[in-house]
Amino acid sequence: MLKHLHISNFAIVPTLDLDFHDGFTAITGETGAGKSILVGALGLLLGDRSDASWVRPGAERAELSAEFSIPGNVLAREWLTRSDLGANGCCLLRRTIDAGGRSRAFINGSPVTVAQIQALGQLLVEVHGQNQHLRLAKPSAQLRLLDESGGYQRQLTVVKSAHSAWKETVSALQTLEQESSVSITDLEFLKFQLAELEQHDLSIDAIHALQTEHDRLAAGDALLEALNTGIGLMEPETNTLNTGINSNLNVTLERLRQYVPLDADIGDACQMLDEAALNCGEALNSLRTARERLDLDPARLEHLSVTLSQLNDLSRKHRVRMDGLGDLRDRLVEDIRRSGRSAQLRNELETELAGRLQTYREAAMGLHQRRLAHAGRLSRQVSGLMAELGMAGGVFELAVTLDKQAQPSTRGDDMVSIIISANPGIPPGPLQKIASGGELSRISLAIKVAGSSKNESITQIFDEVDAGIGGETANAVGQLLRRLALGGQALCVTHLAQVAVCASHQLQVRKAAGQSSATVDTSLLDNNGRVEEIARMLSGRLSEQSRAHALELLSAAGADCS
Repeated sequence: MLKHLHISNFAIVPTLDLDFHDGFTAITGETGAGKSILVGALGLLLGDRSDASWVRPGAERAELSAEFSIPGNVLAREWLTRSDLGANGCCLLRRTIDAGGRSRAFINGSPVTVAQIQALGQLLVEVHGQNQHLRLAKPSAQLRLLDESGGYQRQLTVVKSAHSAWKETVSALQTLEQESSVSITDLEFLKFQLAELEQHDLSIDAIHALQTEHDRLAAGDALLEALNTGIGLMEPETNTLNTGINSNLNVTLERLRQYVPLDADIGDACQMLDEAALNCGEALNSLRTARERLDLDPARLEHLSVTLSQLNDLSRKHRVRMDGLGDLRDRLVEDIRRSGRSAQLRNELETELAGRLQTYREAAMGLHQRRLAHAGRLSRQVSGLMAELGMAGGVFELAVTLDKQAQPSTRGDDMVSIIISANPGIPPGPLQKIASGGELSRISLAIKVAGSSKNESITQIFDEVDAGIGGETANAVGQLLRRLALGGQALCVTHLAQVAVCASHQLQVRKAAGQSSATVDTSLLDNNGRVEEIARMLSGRLSEQSRAHALELLSAAGADCS
């Protein structure tokens, strides 16, 4: 609730400090006294657009601040906690505007954006009148006012939880789609590429053996001739006069061994010849084995050539070395396996999403039924109050429609609109197109009273609520304002004595004109002061008769409005 307002160098106000109290406070004063300045100051503190025209002429800057008591305002305290701006029993809004039109905003001493102060301001104050804070004409506000007085918080919580679960699965699906870069078409292509590669043994050893065998067979007759020549030199396989290398080595060794004791070099030579004879024998065996293994099969050579050609084609196609085809195959296997897991997970998430959407729709339907019932009751109550407020024959309807195909939201699938006819014979239509500013204020008052003051922690400010009314309607407005402020706080700028007398407190605004400038002053009236001010409001001038009438009205209001 609003506790204190400070204004410095704002419009025609040099400095002003106002204390506010719980209950209903009437703000009165002559036309042009400056009552709108107070509302304008509060509007700027709640995030209205600023400009240099608000700065008092000759001053460097205007400064505004408002202190609110928020122990009972759960939403405001939660907002402050989330924003790390403090959440004790008080909340201080402050705003400055320099002569150039630049403004700065603060919450509890911390600089904030205008958007932040607007967000918090909506949780602290509701201003009903022809200004930017008239939220009643907005669909979101109409839905909120229905829910605030509905008494179905459990259903709202169920819908919010169901929406959160649905949103969580949607996010998981979106993340999966972003991480999975393989489409169904791409997956089929990967499988085709893998099938091509899996036709071959792509291990490095297998490819090396394939290449070696191909090169051996390609050498053909030349290789066979070389093997035969080598074998013949080592050990002739036909009876000829020529002896082979092995035989010559053995003959030489036999002749020299008897002389080893006579000369060390002969001993060394014999040792080396002996090793050479052994190596030559092994080399001869290897040459014979190689010759036996050599199979000059043209069909085998053709097969190897085709296989190597296919591997070369795959190597060029995938731009890797032939010995890297095995690694490529392994990567394809992993990609396909991962895609398979993604497809399975996608199916599981889609099934889960369908289930959670169904749960959400069921919760939204339950909330819709509660809203329909409450909207009917509230519409009838507001229509009855409209008759008391000078709109006899008027019709008020909170129309609740369910959109079963709507995108899930934390507020359910309902759309709420206010349809009214403020006067008999006028076809019902949207609130913002049918009602005048004064009618909007009175309708807002009726809604607040019909809603049983579910939002008592928010300060209610009514501007122009008495526009175009008088008599019993004015009395009804005053009584409803006092009723609304029970346990809470309501401020009303009024020109009507019938409204002012119902207030628990009365704040008088006066403008004093000097030689070079005008200033605004205020005072919280005591009982005698209220009699004088009510008398002025009744007749425009003070007299014993107007004072007596004022005292009569105050006494009657105290009895009737308690």
